[in-house]
Amino acid sequence: MKGTDARVLGATVVLGATVVLGAGCSVLGALQNPEPAVRAELAAARKIPVPMAARIQPTIDLLWAGFDPGAAQAQVEFASGYWRLAGNEGYDATLDRVRDRLVAAGLQNITVETAETPSPGWDHTVGTLALIRDGQPDLPVLSKEKERLALAINSISTNGKIDAPLIDVGRGQAADFEGKDVTGAVVLGNGSLGALFRAAVTQRGAIGVVSTQIAGYIADDPDVLQWGSIPLDQSGTAFGFKASRRAAETLRAALATGPQRVRVEVVSSFANKPERTLVYEIPGRSLPAERIVIAAHLQEPGAGDNASGVATLMELARSLGMGVAAGKIPAPERTITFLWLNEISGSRSWLSRHQDLVPGLKYMFSMDMTGEDIEKTGGSFLVERWPDPGAVWARPWDPHSEWGAGNVRANTLKGDLINDLHLAVCELVATRTTWVVRTNPYEGGSDHTVFGSAGVPSLLDWHFTDRYYHTNMDTADKTSGPEMRNVGVAVATTAWIMSASDEPMAMQVADLIASAGRARLAIELRDGADMADHAEALAAWRTWSAEAVTSVSRLVTGVPSVAFTARLDQLASVLMASDAVR
Repeated sequence: MKGTDARVLGATVVLGATVVLGAGCSVLGALQNPEPAVRAELAAARKIPVPMAARIQPTIDLLWAGFDPGAAQAQVEFASGYWRLAGNEGYDATLDRVRDRLVAAGLQNITVETAETPSPGWDHTVGTLALIRDGQPDLPVLSKEKERLALAINSISTNGKIDAPLIDVGRGQAADFEGKDVTGAVVLGNGSLGALFRAAVTQRGAIGVVSTQIAGYIADDPDVLQWGSIPLDQSGTAFGFKASRRAAETLRAALATGPQRVRVEVVSSFANKPERTLVYEIPGRSLPAERIVIAAHLQEPGAGDNASGVATLMELARSLGMGVAAGKIPAPERTITFLWLNEISGSRSWLSRHQDLVPGLKYMFSMDMTGEDIEKTGGSFLVERWPDPGAVWARPWDPHSEWGAGNVRANTLKGDLINDLHLAVCELVATRTTWVVRTNPYEGGSDHTVFGSAGVPSLLDWHFTDRYYHTNMDTADKTSGPEMRNVGVAVATTAWIMSASDEPMAMQVADLIASAGRARLAIELRDGADMADHAEALAAWRTWSAEAVTSVSRLVTGVPSVAFTARLDQLASVLMASDAVR
């Protein structure tokens, strides 16, 4: 989930969640958290009008009945048994299982597209690091059997067991290497895995590294570790490990008694096969060249990240497809395209292969970490919005996640209906259960960023902060079939609305978007007036909200009438007028 190379929208403000909350506390009081109250205020403002709710509720009911939480959970359990990387056995087996379920449901328009894999599909069967003890058996410290994901991606086979000295370099900074000859050694350090590898192996001749770095928000469990990767060099035999707190303490305790040696064995492989993307489409009846895209990435080893996104998309696609095929759900006017792919590169490849389709791409949803069990993981469900002023002007009532703010320039903002419409649908679905719907400003880093960079309004459905994010403990028992159904039904419903809105429904959407905009402006006027950047933020929100209302003209599946366009302009002008929202 969320690769940092995808942050391509530019920068004016970069604030992590802790900084945002700290800034808010200085204004509104150290003990006050304004987010829940403002969330409820905005939800009330964008409540779906009764006529629109009555029209879409049958679709929600059918999608709910058709979405099988047990099947989604079974898919998670299957996929999370593999270390999935494009081209390897686990990636392909997971894709094939999704395809088989769609085919078994009688769905049509299912294809598998291929592209050159950006890196060989690494996998491993053995990855063990043990302390060598005089006169005693070796003491295994890290292994595939116990930690599952301790061995770093791109580690090369050692061709048997190799012995080497273990040297601790502390933080792993240049000064920490001074006076230490690490040639031929295994280097232990608290730096990031990639940086430690470059400093120790690439620059100083070590044969491998062990990184003990773990993010501060990860579960306080002695056996948790965050998996990682090292630079690819198939010509050598270098390797890397990520260590749990217990493993790090074991290695450092041994070093405290004197010099230590370790025995390492790695058996790994690289599959030089194409990157595969599974595509399923529900063709649009009258506007087949226009599309709503929903994507989930197949790679990564976790259950929540992202076997749950894959499973959620599988079941929502199956439920919607079967409902349309049976005539129970009205057929979409626009095509709905479902993609199971390699994160970031798969989206880029699909867009490159289908440049002729790009002009018709209307909206995009990224499904990433959609199935966390909230009580077990601590990760709230979040809708990460298409970039709006909240991504530039930080507010305590609209905090970023622990991931931290993305890079967004104020002059790139373009208002769109996607945020409030999807949130409104999520909040409607949530009335069936106790599902809590939250939101965060744009941060970037998954497939929504790729499509957004192509000019397609896109957002992300996910869960964060997850205390097991990118760890060996992101396992199937920490996911939830009912949570996947909540998210899946909400995404499918929103996509269906976007694919089938005639002018009356679009007008109701416009009223909803305008109401949400007025409420958001009123909150800024009320709570942000004493902030130094208030005038800039208010002006940006006015423009963005007005643009979001006028964007509803793109939703209409026919030609908007003159009266409809005039009504949108009227709603937008109200949002631009200061006195109207005071």
